[in-house]
Amino acid sequence: MSELTVMFVGDLVGRPGRQAAAHLIKPLREKHNVDFCICNVENAAGGFGVTPEMSRKVFSYGADVQTSGNHIWDRVQILDYISDEPRLLRPANYPPTANGRGVWVGEIGETGHKIAVMNLMGRVYMNNIDCPFRVGNREINALPDDVKIVFIDFHAEATSEKQAFAHYVDGKVSVVAGTHTHVPTADAHVTPRGTAYITDVGMTGPYDSVLGMDKGPSLGRFLTGMPKRFTPATDDVRLCAIIVRVSTEDGRALAIERLEVPFNLANVQVDDLVKVDED
Repeated sequence: MSELTVMFVGDLVGRPGRQAAAHLIKPLREKHNVDFCICNVENAAGGFGVTPEMSRKVFSYGADVQTSGNHIWDRVQILDYISDEPRLLRPANYPPTANGRGVWVGEIGETGHKIAVMNLMGRVYMNNIDCPFRVGNREINALPDDVKIVFIDFHAEATSEKQAFAHYVDGKVSVVAGTHTHVPTADAHVTPRGTAYITDVGMTGPYDSVLGMDKGPSLGRFLTGMPKRFTPATDDVRLCAIIVRVSTEDGRALAIERLEVPFNLANVQVDDLVKVDED
């Protein structure tokens, strides 16, 4: 059976997340013989949104397609860029008049095999947009017959909504990878019908934090109820990702593996240092 390997890197958070991506994605692609890499970038710019320059850099780090979520519009300069760059996705269940697109279809390198990458966002405790179940089903049914491999980044707050969506599309897609909550879950598995699933891939960023942000302002907000300015933390940086092997014949997932790779910038040799812009 012919198979390909897809890697998905969880939400990049601020400069620490971008530094980890800059130094780890390409070595991990080589180590795991990855054919295609997807990366969620909605928190790349200081924890809120992504800029055009940062998106271009993430492509240069080794990502083939980038997904996002509810923070995609936090940097106004992304509006024109996302309209012109089809490989940066926003959730497909935003109104069709929103800038950008929610599905990308293309070939995996020079293999000749096609892949569809879809970005959807949940509605429980999230923005009141279109139904991700109905939009997802519509977009899946609209894919060309020769697209066998279908990867969905389901960006949602509620575990129940993520699990329900995975059951809804079970056997119709190759992978449903949950994002948004920034905490990696231990439920990675492949269903009998061939869909790989994980509730949350986890973030790529600082884990000595509250969801990637400095602990002080986060605690202050809970203790006082007052608004606080959040900035990314800096310590205990890790890259969280999944590696999924998929059949090229029918798109069924064959195996899923979760990665959690520590990263310390101080250990990077000067000659290997990748410059990452300030937020």
